[in-house]
Amino acid sequence: MFGLLRRILKKLFWLLLVFIGITIISFWVIHLAPGSPTDQEITMNPLADAEARERLERFYGLDKPLHEQYWSWIKRIARFDFGNSMSSDMRPVLDKIMECLPVTVCMNVLALILTLLVAVPIGVLAARKPGGLFDRGSTMFVYIGFAMPNFWLAMLLMSQFCINWQIFPLSGIVSMDYDSLSAWDKFWDLASHLTLPVFIYTFGSLAGMSRFMRSSMLEVLRQDYIRTARAKGVSGAKLVWTHALRNALLPVITLLGLSIPGLIGGSVIVESIFALPGLGQLFYDAVMSRDYPLIMGSLVLGAILTLLGNVLADIGYGLADPRIRRAF
Repeated sequence: MFGLLRRILKKLFWLLLVFIGITIISFWVIHLAPGSPTDQEITMNPLADAEARERLERFYGLDKPLHEQYWSWIKRIARFDFGNSMSSDMRPVLDKIMECLPVTVCMNVLALILTLLVAVPIGVLAARKPGGLFDRGSTMFVYIGFAMPNFWLAMLLMSQFCINWQIFPLSGIVSMDYDSLSAWDKFWDLASHLTLPVFIYTFGSLAGMSRFMRSSMLEVLRQDYIRTARAKGVSGAKLVWTHALRNALLPVITLLGLSIPGLIGGSVIVESIFALPGLGQLFYDAVMSRDYPLIMGSLVLGAILTLLGNVLADIGYGLADPRIRRAF
């Protein structure tokens, strides 16, 4: 009991150190970028002078040394105070993030589920007969998706399905008459707006996930216990889906854990193209305007998602492999 508690506390301690290291590097890097939050306010006002710039820097606390700015910021973070945005609305950073979080999380969770449901069977079926017709065809299909840039695929689908055929809406998250629709129509309106973005996320992830699954399954099928089960007369389908699949899922679990931090970074392009009010669009606007509090708030969320992905991967290891669960 005490040994388990000690390992948990040790892991939490290292997670805290990693989190602090991420915040230090991120805080330092964003201040190295050219430009500052005061540039846009000064350049857009022809009457602003150097004294006005100094007043703005004192107001935002940018006149202090970098280590003092970081210490002041980290103390506020400890109280769950992310500060106010430096944009014109001056709204709390946490409120802006929480408004955009559901859109990004919903799209990425749907994409991860669809990717898992499609990529795992493709990888397993390709591994059963390596070099066969299905293996070659699926490899060509998934690598086409891997090679296509997201922005190019998004514009291609928008041109065909939104402009030429007018099947899906061109942009936005809901239609203008969304509030007047019935509950069922609201669901379909939201689904029609999210179909193309979710498809782009899923199609781009199929190649890596299915190839990982295929390679892992091929390795597992060469193990001695699989040969023993096959010698005892276990059928091919039962051998693959019951005995081999659980062990073959371990690399896929790792890939899923590493996919969680991409909720923000991977959403920037797609959300910008489809004008979706998500975290990716929010982060892009914050970077363009040098909104330091909002940038750091988004990076903190990314750090938390990274650490959460590692923890969930460890939990998934334990669920998939009892030996890892007992070792923990």
